[in-house]
Amino acid sequence: MTVHTNRRAERRDVPEEQKWNLADLFPTPQNWKLELNNLEKETDQVAIFRGKITESATTLLQALKALESYREKVVRVATYSNLKASADGSDPANQRDVALTSSVLARINAKLSFFHSELLELTSDKVQHFLASEPKLKNYEKILYDALEDKPHTLAPEVEETLAALHEVHGSPHQIYQRAKTADMQFDPITNAEGVELPMSESLYEDRYEFSADTTTRRNAYKSFTKTLDKYKNTFAHLYATEVTKQVTMAKLRKFPSVTDMLLAPQQVTKEMYHNQLDIIGKELAPHMQRYAKLKKEKLGLRELHYCDLKAPLDPSLNPKTTYEEATDIILDALSIMGPEYHEIMKKSIYDGWVDRADNIGKANGAFCSSPYGVHPYILITWTDTMRGAFVLAHEMGHAGHFYLAGKNQSFMNTRPSTYFVETPSTLNELLLAERLLQETEDVRMKRWVITQLLGTYHHNFITHLLEGELQRRVYDLAENGVPLTADVLTEQKLDVIKNFWGDSITVDERVGLTWMRQQHYYMGLYPYTYSAGLTVSTAVAQMIKEEGRPAINRWLDVLKAGGTKKPLDLIKLAGVDMSKPDAIKVAVDYVGSLVDELIRSYENE
Repeated sequence: MTVHTNRRAERRDVPEEQKWNLADLFPTPQNWKLELNNLEKETDQVAIFRGKITESATTLLQALKALESYREKVVRVATYSNLKASADGSDPANQRDVALTSSVLARINAKLSFFHSELLELTSDKVQHFLASEPKLKNYEKILYDALEDKPHTLAPEVEETLAALHEVHGSPHQIYQRAKTADMQFDPITNAEGVELPMSESLYEDRYEFSADTTTRRNAYKSFTKTLDKYKNTFAHLYATEVTKQVTMAKLRKFPSVTDMLLAPQQVTKEMYHNQLDIIGKELAPHMQRYAKLKKEKLGLRELHYCDLKAPLDPSLNPKTTYEEATDIILDALSIMGPEYHEIMKKSIYDGWVDRADNIGKANGAFCSSPYGVHPYILITWTDTMRGAFVLAHEMGHAGHFYLAGKNQSFMNTRPSTYFVETPSTLNELLLAERLLQETEDVRMKRWVITQLLGTYHHNFITHLLEGELQRRVYDLAENGVPLTADVLTEQKLDVIKNFWGDSITVDERVGLTWMRQQHYYMGLYPYTYSAGLTVSTAVAQMIKEEGRPAINRWLDVLKAGGTKKPLDLIKLAGVDMSKPDAIKVAVDYVGSLVDELIRSYENE
């Protein structure tokens, strides 16, 4: 057996050009530590308004400005420690700093919990009066009316203060989950078809091996991956059950009809909109994707298409060469359609230290974009030389462009829209990249390849995350009916969700059910289903850009600049899409069906 000598690097050995530049947040760790220590002392800048917030329009404005300025500092401090831990969660110093930050934030939240409670003393009439008498309060209008919507679900001030003090404890299931995945989970190395031993990690599995053209590599990686998941299933089930118990308890305390109602409230989304995403896509997309799975099985010459084969390339012999530099050039070219302002931001994201792309021991898996106000976004990705990585990077650059524009055009409190909308800018970038790649080639095989990348985007958002959302829906129903959430229950439910969607088009083994352990999204409220909402909207916007050009682009840039100043329905309507009805979802599903049709026809015409 040949041994592959490539091992994952230690963080200290990663070249600087592959790391993000945290000096833009704080010049040195010492500067960060000093700011962290000062944060608790500086709560007095806000605490002086205790008992006075609603006295007058002037006092309310001063208090909101003080809180906003203080929160900017808090976010910057918290982002710094979180980014360091994401880059290397195995480093004890990074673990310590995250824990220290979490502890400080819990105390800060407790000290400042009075602010929201006092805002709730306002009435609609008083808000209107204050807005009329102090024009500068207009900047906080949505925040004030949002607070009034929270009124029926807010507890007594002393109870809110106690809950805020327990913030660190409430967040511990998520923290423990992340720590276990980045610092403790180890995977057996694997071998490919030639017997070459390859290193194995979660990020390598999700970003490289799952997309491998070599069936032996894919299936061996899956075995290694699920073998490790199986070892942690009981611990992770207890963590997730604890998170759900917390949510069920909080929903009852805050007098919500259900957990779902409580988790949708901050998104400002109706239950109908939530169920539409899960029900329509779950039912109407399945036949299209089952046809795609059968096509893949046929073209790959497989006796059975296993769950772990779903992301295998349809044409294994076509593997477009791509380096990070080449991929970023392609992305920038594709996004130039958005005009000079947006294009310049995209160039900054590539060349100004916004991206961390190395694969090193302790690095968090997957990809994300963190956007501390007043600095610039930070993108984490593990670059593995796959063209699929270009779509992942373009996705995160979409988040970066969104929050950079929102930050430049809105104050801190008005930058973040509902999570229902937040995946729209990111998925739009992926669609624009695919459109440009399709325009640039007449080669049938290359067109197929691009279409499969597009289908990969829809698979990620309309299947992977949507089925996570379906599992969440089931889990909350079970929990509210008193069913214990054991590892077996969670695994059985996940297995059933996957079987219901894919039917007999794939072969599903029992360990497929363990994939509920893959994502941290279950600790982030009703987040998974919003990926499908975002892609639904971006599908419509991409079509408008294709048909209208500049007018649609200008509307879209206005939406990005609006940040969090509007509720999601109103924000999306600015772009010309109405999500109060199921029409846009059906159009997006039909579009995916047309992509599958095009693939099938391309083979029939050979």
